[in-house]
Amino acid sequence: MGSGPAPFSDIGKRARDLLTKDYNFDQKFTLTIPCSTGMGLTATGLKKDQIFIGDINTMYKSQNITVDVKVDSYSNVSTKVIASDILPNTKTTLNFKVPDRKSGKLDVQYLHHRAAIESSIGLNPAPVLELSAALGSKDLSLGGEITLDTASASLTKYNAGIGLSRPDFSAALLLTDKGQTLKASYIHAVNPTNSVAAEMTHRVSTYDNSFSVGSSHMVDPLTTVKARFSDNGKVAMLCQREWRPKSLLTLSFEYDTKVSSSAPKMGLALALKP
Repeated sequence: MGSGPAPFSDIGKRARDLLTKDYNFDQKFTLTIPCSTGMGLTATGLKKDQIFIGDINTMYKSQNITVDVKVDSYSNVSTKVIASDILPNTKTTLNFKVPDRKSGKLDVQYLHHRAAIESSIGLNPAPVLELSAALGSKDLSLGGEITLDTASASLTKYNAGIGLSRPDFSAALLLTDKGQTLKASYIHAVNPTNSVAAEMTHRVSTYDNSFSVGSSHMVDPLTTVKARFSDNGKVAMLCQREWRPKSLLTLSFEYDTKVSSSAPKMGLALALKP
């Protein structure tokens, strides 16, 4: 529903993605080779004292149903069944793992030209219920989300927010952490190749404030450079290159200016897609 509001989780997403997406400082190497049908492979190498972890995917697609089965190197089997438009404007997702019988989860998404509603329930005797909703239009939306733990009959999460999104800018105000954290974010497209973003966080109980500012620049149609500075003194940079169609090489750096003796952190991610 292109004319309707995005899901609540998308409020503030444009600024959040510029400031955080694809940054990696954990000495992690990732190789992803997905396939639209058939088999896919994901291999992840972590710190030097850890081994590579491999996932094998088998995917089946029909007009309205997708079945994705993943087997990892620990013999855990994860299955995801996605049914789209079985009912108008809805998408239903069923997740479960074998042998964990309590891992089942059912997600339902409903998109309307004036509302976007998402719900999730655990398939076990004491499920966790999650519900989020956003009302408005594609330009202005107001929403919230709650999580109910039926085992303790208590709300473990409730957030609210409002977002304004236009082609050249986006602004969001979010109240999170059960009303204890206020976040304001803004992103502005200076031109088609350059964007800047900022996020400020205020802790209501402690009166602590923090902020991050960042920018993104397309050097050419295949290369993107990003930079970020936070009030904690950490400076981060990222260079991402699409060296072949849909295949990305991402190199990230982070340096803590408040700890002069610390060495810069570096991360590398490689994604191969057919």
